[in-house]
Amino acid sequence: MTIKGSVKTGSPEPDPQVDPRLVGEQPGLLGMLRDFRRRVAQGDLGSLPIVAGLVVVWAYFQYSNSNFLSPGNLTNLMLQIAAVGTIAVGVVLVLLLGEIDLSVGAVSGLSAAVMAVLNVNRGVPATIAIAAGLGTGIAVGLIHGFWITRFRVPSFVVTLAGLLGWQGALLYVLGDTGTVNLSDYGITRLAGTFYSPAVGWILGGLTIAAFMAISWRTRASRTIAGLPVGSVRSFVLRAAITAGGVALALATFNADRGLPLAVVIFVGTVVLFDLLTKKTRFGRQIYAVGGNAEAARRAGINVQRVRLLVFVLASLMAAVGGILGASRLLAVNQSSGSGDLLLIAIASAVIGGTSLFGGRGTAWSALLGALVIGSISNGMDLLGKSSEVKFMVTGAALLAAATIDAVARRGRISSGRG
Repeated sequence: MTIKGSVKTGSPEPDPQVDPRLVGEQPGLLGMLRDFRRRVAQGDLGSLPIVAGLVVVWAYFQYSNSNFLSPGNLTNLMLQIAAVGTIAVGVVLVLLLGEIDLSVGAVSGLSAAVMAVLNVNRGVPATIAIAAGLGTGIAVGLIHGFWITRFRVPSFVVTLAGLLGWQGALLYVLGDTGTVNLSDYGITRLAGTFYSPAVGWILGGLTIAAFMAISWRTRASRTIAGLPVGSVRSFVLRAAITAGGVALALATFNADRGLPLAVVIFVGTVVLFDLLTKKTRFGRQIYAVGGNAEAARRAGINVQRVRLLVFVLASLMAAVGGILGASRLLAVNQSSGSGDLLLIAIASAVIGGTSLFGGRGTAWSALLGALVIGSISNGMDLLGKSSEVKFMVTGAALLAAATIDAVARRGRISSGRG
């Protein structure tokens, strides 16, 4: 029997047509096509289906109403999804563990109510009132995490109880008033501030520079570790696409009222949590626990600590989203955090590409999913469609995303990447 390989080492020579580590290194269009074919076979399409779906949604609504892609409408769209998208960032973390948090809507309303009552009824300065609202979210997360990790009660049950209990706490905090109107500029500015074009371009330039620096550092680290990296040309292409996307977004905002502070907070949160999950030890532990909790425990990871911290972060993000929503609506009332907010936040994470089975997804899922759902709702409003149509279309999008996730997971299992 003849073994193909080096005489000195005796190791077989890898075949670039079958070795997945080398497929992405093939030059030119052929290598890209091979890499894409491999990813389809292994159920590793990433954000491609979501981006493609978003393009189709935007094209349809623009064809149906020429105002859909106008700067004013796109700015309003981003303002509309900032609050729910921020909540969805926390939901992504919980889903990465293979858990669920049904209380994020109620927690967002309770946190906003604490802030509003302290500021309006008690005369507490805006900064301290906002901090108290965020502290409420952290305290709730600690309670949930403690109950789940200490008593081993399923997160579904604990957070379902939280959904009911914190809704009652919201009514208690508001008292007989029912509605608290917000007028303090320290609070209303969160959703009412728009930066000038100069400030927007400076922030955009810093964002692009940070992206390139982090990407190049990651590339250098992989090279030192002997891991496969893409070509320099692909790195330049990704940087150019990112720069073009940032420039296009800023040009759109500047054509209307300028870059909104709420959007900066939302996107900044997404970037921060993306770095947390991908570049830190804690982030790697989240993926490990979500992929296989028992294997993570045997590897020395404190699984219960990871779960506790994730539920704290999820409730904190719910509080941030609730405060952003209250700032945009200029009021907090008994229905704050209720309605379809919880379902939209979870749907945003799932539609954006976070796996319901745990261990797969990124913080960008919250942004992409919120964009899809927000675009559907916004476009339906422009076309004068009723609420029942919006719910049915959103439900269909959620079902499609869950189906793609299940099929992709089956593909990964069959390819041995499970």
